[in-house]
Amino acid sequence: YYAVRVDLSQDDKASEIALFSNERPHMRGFHCAWISFFITFFTWFALSPLLSEVALSLNLDKQAIWTSSIYGVAGTSICRVLMGPACDKFGARLCMCWTLFLSGIPTALIGLVENLPGLCALRLFIGVAGASFVACQYWTTCMFTKEVSGTANALVAGWGNLGGGVTQIVMGSILFPLFKWIYRKTGTQWAEGLGGSSIGNDRMLRGAGDFTRSVLSDVNEESNLVDADMTPSELAWRTVCIIPAIFSIVTSYYVYKHSDDSPKGNYHKQLKMNKIPVVSARTSLGCAARNWNTWILFIQYGCCFGVEITLNNAAALYFKSEFDLTTECAAAIASIFGWTNLIARGLGGFASDISSAKYGMRGRLGWQSLSLVLEGIIIMIFAHTKTLAGAISTMVIFSIFVQASEGSTYGIVPYVNSKFTGSVAGIIGAGGSVGGVVFSLLFKNFEDRKAFTYMGMAAILSSLLTLGIHIKGFDPVINCLHREVVLNANLNDNPSQEVVQNKTKTKSSPDISFDNVKETS
Repeated sequence: YYAVRVDLSQDDKASEIALFSNERPHMRGFHCAWISFFITFFTWFALSPLLSEVALSLNLDKQAIWTSSIYGVAGTSICRVLMGPACDKFGARLCMCWTLFLSGIPTALIGLVENLPGLCALRLFIGVAGASFVACQYWTTCMFTKEVSGTANALVAGWGNLGGGVTQIVMGSILFPLFKWIYRKTGTQWAEGLGGSSIGNDRMLRGAGDFTRSVLSDVNEESNLVDADMTPSELAWRTVCIIPAIFSIVTSYYVYKHSDDSPKGNYHKQLKMNKIPVVSARTSLGCAARNWNTWILFIQYGCCFGVEITLNNAAALYFKSEFDLTTECAAAIASIFGWTNLIARGLGGFASDISSAKYGMRGRLGWQSLSLVLEGIIIMIFAHTKTLAGAISTMVIFSIFVQASEGSTYGIVPYVNSKFTGSVAGIIGAGGSVGGVVFSLLFKNFEDRKAFTYMGMAAILSSLLTLGIHIKGFDPVINCLHREVVLNANLNDNPSQEVVQNKTKTKSSPDISFDNVKETS
């Protein structure tokens, strides 16, 4: 018995999304997927709104900070490729648990960083968190039918990506000033007593003579609370990341104990009972890599998700330097970009499903191209906006299309190769990280406005690649004279059936329920 309607012909996958249900296995898996991804995304970018403070403490310039960001994204690229076949072999639940746990450890150690190599190394290991996206998408693909998987994948990914926006405001505008206040109240008032701004204080302390440092050392020995060389700001960024690290590790335990890999149970039990075949990682990854569609979507995802993770690193720095804002204010504005994930990515996937219901695969591909074009155009407008209000407004609009493009991409993924969905999702997900590396290099080597312009142009050009996508079983998008052709003729004679209270009905458009559905067989 299941708490949602299922399709027996698709391994008991759910044919509806009952958002307010938390029943196992379908909706429990749905909610564990997006919450886990939210926590890992929050952890991944926890340091981003504080990078300006890190730069002051470690005496780093813009190029050095972007180098560390590139390391953080590059680590994710490798892990996402490996995560795909790992999910095919072990299931999404265990892979998600390990990702949460392993990313939490280096996050807790951020306070020990003393130089650029140390910062790069820690951000490289924290980048493991980004691989959770593949497990997230694999999990919902295992739980929901193809007809609603576009919407399901987009919702969990969008709500998970929301962590990138929440971390900006929570870490940069709430916890960071709170920790600074705590350190001032517990014996670091001397840092503010030197006069001037916090930036000025940092510089004055670092330029202090031996006598001054000796006095501060005496104060520190008496209070036994802080390092005399550190201001409240530095102590705050060095300790505040312990909070997301704790949440990450606790979530790992909960997911392990209270969720399932698939509607029919956990993978290790099914393997023992020979209910599912043993999957070779080499075979899985090889089949996914030999599919041309995988690499087209790899590039397109790089031009949408790559934009997002670059903005997560760049937005606070950009608004602080371009409009002369404080760290807290810049972080609050930067968080707006991530908050649009609450609805935008889900709408992108839903639009893909609706387009498919009406126009078939051409509908999905057409929406994919349109969203990428609109994304690119508005990014270029943002690049040439010189007022704060205008920059915020255009950032909100282009973030909507960035995330809609992401949702659209993963509305297509389940059709590429259903036998090796994990590896396909992993390679395409890695494309987002590779895109982030490429765009980060632009910001490292070019002036910010020029980098934004190039980013927008890349998104527009990537939309043209949709013409080369040819999903097996469907006409290519450029064949406009013929209706969609399904190679399996039996599909026309035996449409997919779903079970609803011991009755059957033919599938149609995506079905999203906002009510808890009573148990059905």
